[in-house]
Amino acid sequence: MFLEKIRQLREKNIFRDLIDRESPQGTRITLNGREYINFSSNDYLGLATHSYIIDAAGKALDIYGFGAGASRLLAGGSALHRGLEEKLAQFKDTESALVFNSGYAANTGIIPSIADADGDTLLLSDELNHASIIDGCRLSKAKTLVYEHKNVSHITDLLKRENAKKKIIITDTIFSMDGDIAPLDEMAAVCRRLDAILYIDDAHATGVIGNGRGALAHFNIKPEPWIIQMGTFSKALGSLGAFLAGSSDIVQWTINNARSFMYSTALPSCVIAASMAAMEIIEKDTVLREKLWSNRNKVVNSLKDIGYDCMGSETPIVPIKTGTVENTLRISGHLFKHGIFAPAIRPPTVKESRIRINVTAAHTDDDIERLIEALKEINNQ
Repeated sequence: MFLEKIRQLREKNIFRDLIDRESPQGTRITLNGREYINFSSNDYLGLATHSYIIDAAGKALDIYGFGAGASRLLAGGSALHRGLEEKLAQFKDTESALVFNSGYAANTGIIPSIADADGDTLLLSDELNHASIIDGCRLSKAKTLVYEHKNVSHITDLLKRENAKKKIIITDTIFSMDGDIAPLDEMAAVCRRLDAILYIDDAHATGVIGNGRGALAHFNIKPEPWIIQMGTFSKALGSLGAFLAGSSDIVQWTINNARSFMYSTALPSCVIAASMAAMEIIEKDTVLREKLWSNRNKVVNSLKDIGYDCMGSETPIVPIKTGTVENTLRISGHLFKHGIFAPAIRPPTVKESRIRINVTAAHTDDDIERLIEALKEINNQ
């Protein structure tokens, strides 16, 4: 039934195969028995294999076992879940917080729950928002308009033109394929002026900007009740899961309305313990974040020096403009032959193909030099 569709994907060079590691996550991974320098991981601070986090998870495993057995509403959660939510609220300076099983589950659960059932809700979504946001908007069945990437004037025009009881602006804070940052200061000002809600996906910002506290802290924006924050533990925190942070009423409402929360078995307590340990590290250790940004600047400056276009990146997500799908695959293949893992990013994930380099605090100078030398070589061919 699907063979013809698969054939068409192959013809367009957009068919994808699963790639599984034979090693821990990190800057060195083993694929099919060969070691590669990994430039595709979201483990920005190198915490996925941190001994403190592994120890915390092990202790929780001894106490609580592994499987949660039920949803949070059926006592699938443990005391650790509540403790993590309290720590999150303190970390994000909000009244309350709620843990979800993944970023996808959070966005597809929270967005429909905050859109009023009477249909009088307008959602404004950035054209480059993550797929989970797009699907959350679709599931909400609310009227959704897409605004030009980071274009605050376009947002303002749409808010003034459209009539709705509730208006919600939705944006990634750091865009996962472009590495740029949403202008939250301007967006928050528009929300105040035109009485709109601001929903932010802080997945790639938490732990990375704002002294680790995310995009609101980066812009010195107070987390007002009309700002709803979503984020993840699976990137800079090196763990698994996601969260909602905001007012106590939005959290209580979401508990009772977000289907992805209500009908999912709770995360294992050892995973929750890992996230708590990661948050402790992020709050206390500034060295890792400083190293992350030092590595990021080194990569970006070197890429620019040898003639690559980094497509406006402002963060450790560094896309390299490559043009056609074929050229993207050629460059990715060249890197792969040189022991560097940086897969081609192609449609439909992005409109414009690219190599996305994810820089972490754990990368060494040698890692970066090998990347630059390999890219310099193919650039001179």
